[in-house]
Amino acid sequence: MPDPAPTLRSLAKVLGLSRTTVSDALRGSPRVDPNTAARVRRVATDAGYRRNPLAGALMSELRRSRGAAFRGVIAAIDFNEPERPDHAARYHRELVVGADARATELGFKVEKFSVGHAGLSVQRLDSILQSRGIYGLLLLPSWHDPDLSNLDWSRFAGIYTDYIIERPALHSVCSDHHRSLLAALQRLAALGYRRPGLFLQRHQNERLQYRWGAAFHAFQEHHGIGKPVPPLMVDVFDRAEFVSWFERHAPDVVLGHNSDAIDWMESCGARVPATHGFACLNLNMNPKPLAGLDLQPRILGARATELLIGQLQRNETGIPEWPSTTTIPARWVDGPTIRAKSPEG
Repeated sequence: MPDPAPTLRSLAKVLGLSRTTVSDALRGSPRVDPNTAARVRRVATDAGYRRNPLAGALMSELRRSRGAAFRGVIAAIDFNEPERPDHAARYHRELVVGADARATELGFKVEKFSVGHAGLSVQRLDSILQSRGIYGLLLLPSWHDPDLSNLDWSRFAGIYTDYIIERPALHSVCSDHHRSLLAALQRLAALGYRRPGLFLQRHQNERLQYRWGAAFHAFQEHHGIGKPVPPLMVDVFDRAEFVSWFERHAPDVVLGHNSDAIDWMESCGARVPATHGFACLNLNMNPKPLAGLDLQPRILGARATELLIGQLQRNETGIPEWPSTTTIPARWVDGPTIRAKSPEG
């Protein structure tokens, strides 16, 4: 029979220390002499001991709640970035709502932390999470390349709720932008639109590894569009640049994030939806009624939470050797900015 897995009790017996001292040493408590702590860690590593973060969180929670039902805690980490568009906050809130609802069903709760500009430093975050016994981290989308490499990831499990994070490379859950845009273009073609135009901030395409642009080009190439409309990629949304592109290339439907394009189209003589259409690529970022894509952030948040809790339950902390990406397609929503049916219908 294989030897039983080492426990705090068996390690304490080998070391000639109390169970509490061994536990404090493995948690990095300053109450333990550094030389003793190093010896404990060395013996634990040699024995193949792996600390279960949920077990520690359970004991911590029971001590605080005096025996009440255990609820684990997941940290939703938001990156405080001045450059991020204000309307992105609505999408982040929906992600957290979905995460919290699913966490509650699974016996956990979600607490939000802000990192970066006007928020916590990474070092301070690490200290707070460890002192509170929080080991599951749900990382909200970052406008720039996020960097949480300074966290002690040997203690944490993490899921990123966008396409890719490299510092560190973690599992991620995100919308399937490529598939979703292809489906939207097919829907618009069925409604009789023949000259779709894509209008994006360049950064919005780059941060998704060019998936918006790739899907748009693939659709144009494989659907027999005679003289396709080139996409308009801009650094900042600008009326004059849009109007020049719109008048020169004459798209009959525009796909983009910025609904100001509707007013700019109508300033050129278009009437939405009578003569032209507009489809929003992320309805959660626009409060006004529009046709377009619901990226389903609540479902994304819920799925990311399921995967994160699964990691904790399997005691899978640290940076994964092979990070994976789970994608969920967006939902098309009909709205008042596109025609209701094909002109031929």
